[in-house]
Amino acid sequence: MAIDRAAVIGAGLMGSGIAAQIANAGVPVLLLDIVRDPNDRSGVAKGAIDKLLKADPAPLMSKAAAKLITPGNIEDDLAQLKDVDWIVEAVIEKLDVKQDLYRKIEPFRKKGSVVSSNTSTIPLQTLVKDEPESLQRDFVITHFFNPPRYMRLLEVLGGAKTRPEAVAAVSDFGDRRLGKAIIAAKDTPGFVANRIGVFWMQAAVNAALDLGLTVEEADAIMGRPIGAPKTGIFGLLDLVGLDLQPHVDKSMRQALKPDDAYQSVRRDFPLMQKMIDDGYTGRKGKGGFYRLQRNGAEKVKESIDLKTGEYHVSERARLESADAAKGGLRVLVTHKDKGGQYAWAVLSKLLSYAASLVPEISDDVANVDLAMRTGFNWKRGPFEMIDQLGATWFAEKIAAEKMAVPPLLKLAAEKGGFYRVESGRLQFLGTDGAYHDVKRAEGVLLLGDIKRAGKPILKNGSASLWDIGDGVACLEFHSKMNSIDPDTLDMVKKSVTHVGKGMKALVIHNEADNFSVGANIGLALFAANIAMWPMIEDLIGQGQAAYKAVKFAPFPVIGAPSGMALGGGCEILLHCAAVVAHAETYMGLVEVGVGLIPGWGGCKELLLRNQPGPKDPKGPMPPVAAAFETISLAKVAKSAAEAKELKLLRPSDGITMNRDRLLFDAKARALELLAAGYKAPEPQEMRLPGPTAKTALQLAVDGFRLQGKALPHDVTVSNALADVLSGGATDFTATVTEDQIQKLEKKAFMALLRTGPTLARMEHMLTTNKPLRN
Repeated sequence: MAIDRAAVIGAGLMGSGIAAQIANAGVPVLLLDIVRDPNDRSGVAKGAIDKLLKADPAPLMSKAAAKLITPGNIEDDLAQLKDVDWIVEAVIEKLDVKQDLYRKIEPFRKKGSVVSSNTSTIPLQTLVKDEPESLQRDFVITHFFNPPRYMRLLEVLGGAKTRPEAVAAVSDFGDRRLGKAIIAAKDTPGFVANRIGVFWMQAAVNAALDLGLTVEEADAIMGRPIGAPKTGIFGLLDLVGLDLQPHVDKSMRQALKPDDAYQSVRRDFPLMQKMIDDGYTGRKGKGGFYRLQRNGAEKVKESIDLKTGEYHVSERARLESADAAKGGLRVLVTHKDKGGQYAWAVLSKLLSYAASLVPEISDDVANVDLAMRTGFNWKRGPFEMIDQLGATWFAEKIAAEKMAVPPLLKLAAEKGGFYRVESGRLQFLGTDGAYHDVKRAEGVLLLGDIKRAGKPILKNGSASLWDIGDGVACLEFHSKMNSIDPDTLDMVKKSVTHVGKGMKALVIHNEADNFSVGANIGLALFAANIAMWPMIEDLIGQGQAAYKAVKFAPFPVIGAPSGMALGGGCEILLHCAAVVAHAETYMGLVEVGVGLIPGWGGCKELLLRNQPGPKDPKGPMPPVAAAFETISLAKVAKSAAEAKELKLLRPSDGITMNRDRLLFDAKARALELLAAGYKAPEPQEMRLPGPTAKTALQLAVDGFRLQGKALPHDVTVSNALADVLSGGATDFTATVTEDQIQKLEKKAFMALLRTGPTLARMEHMLTTNKPLRN
């Protein structure tokens, strides 16, 4: 069945976030809640939509998506459910409230529509007990993680009477349209991710108290050193809300068997209860384990003392073990300082507990690891952590400490680990003692799998070229943060040449956190500081030549970005024949942040993108003004949808919601263009207004300077940009070629690089990772 319209009942933080993600997928969604104000009966849902538009980070990928959300209420608007294919219940976690709602919606919903609950604590069999057969057949649980836009995990499960088609419909929709990693969970307490995650949080709090760690010290270990987000454990509790924890704990205590390890590890935490009573419920309240206090105009971060309950100014934790963790998990957990002891105290319990839960919560370890990576943003799941420690070493160490060794862990210790690569295929250890291939869904193509199975066609220190089948190659950047350096540019040119000698198309893609943060400014700064101007000028020329080769290749070059695509990373995408972007792509020409302008064709390409269409204002100034605004303000699209609004992506460029499907979709787009008889574009000419436009733009910038909104060097950079975008000394009676614009880019770039303020801004960016604005 197709899901073309949806409804979410419950317009709280979670429900409205789910509605927003459905709207992000381009699907109309009805958002319903109770009537609180008789004068504005749908005011609760309307207010939730208003909050969606203002929230940061934004739940909506584009403000335009809000138009797909229709507010309503459960007293007047249930009849609209007749047009809905999927109804998501996201009301308070009280069984009687949920069941009362099911009875209300049943007479109105479309026959065969799926009804799901977002519950994280109530078993499905309990939810539908005594409900009519018609509802039980169509009922599933779809457990989203907060915030629904950004957290990829969606746990899906059906009951004994649920139609397989109902589970399949929401799973497919969640995967392809919402971009989720779908875990087929079992009807067990906490399902998969929360069963392990709640245990982790409890064990981590206990160990911090037992070992006398500060919240800063605990978070310094339970964050990046173990592969978790930098919030650590106490920061995470603040983020999700302290007041949620007693409810989760109560639910887990009641649902789990008396001999479950959670029952022995959980304990009351009087300080947390006092904090909740006093309104310190985390970020949504007055603060939590951390809080921000004002000291005049300055905000001061404070942390709570776990022994006294008093707040003090936060101090950076200084633990040798945290730095040593760069050497791996085993180095961390065997370190002698209290950070190492803390890591072992938590991970020894956590990882052995996870090993004891298969097959109770899931049939295979790969699903459990995927759930923790996508639900809690861990770099590695628990079984991947065990393999990093060494399954044999870990089993022997916990046995030596008189801890029970779960049967599955014993098996992994004998076999040599939970994962292996066999004949180029990633395999996981099953409960049957055999290794099984990690299977990918239809339409999923991962570069990691390609790399395991073969060797690159071409490779250097910054980039590689891979054969991904059907005559299509993939160019992968793999320098630090995928910054672009001479080796990268050399591989771009070599890749275009290689594909042109017998292959059909090229995709530019990688599976790192970010597509590319732009040019390697450290290299440029080093060269500038020793006055190696010819080297820098040559680098600019190399970039322009490489990107020009991409644009005018006789075959389609498809950009497939995800994460940040900034500066030079954005510029290469602007030169591609087409782009298929992951929905969470953050694009922008940000060079002005370091006192420069785009030098690899970004100015020229944005001018071309802003040439007037049939409905756009005509004349020489609109394209120049639009490009100037985007570049001078260093605008960064916070989604692929916003990138289209900024014309960094074309209307015809694709957006893929599920990152795992990105490479497959980009390859398909390349083959589609080939089938349509792809031909390289011809170089274009533009009529640009010249000095008149430059003067107008300079006047506008000078106005900002007089208002104190632009520093003197901002004016210098903006004037250089205005000169390039207006066409230099040309006038509107003459045409300007792409090459002429690129010469102006290069000249302006080099002139700005020779200035002291630009070098200072570059230095500041390298040391702080933030642009210097004062």
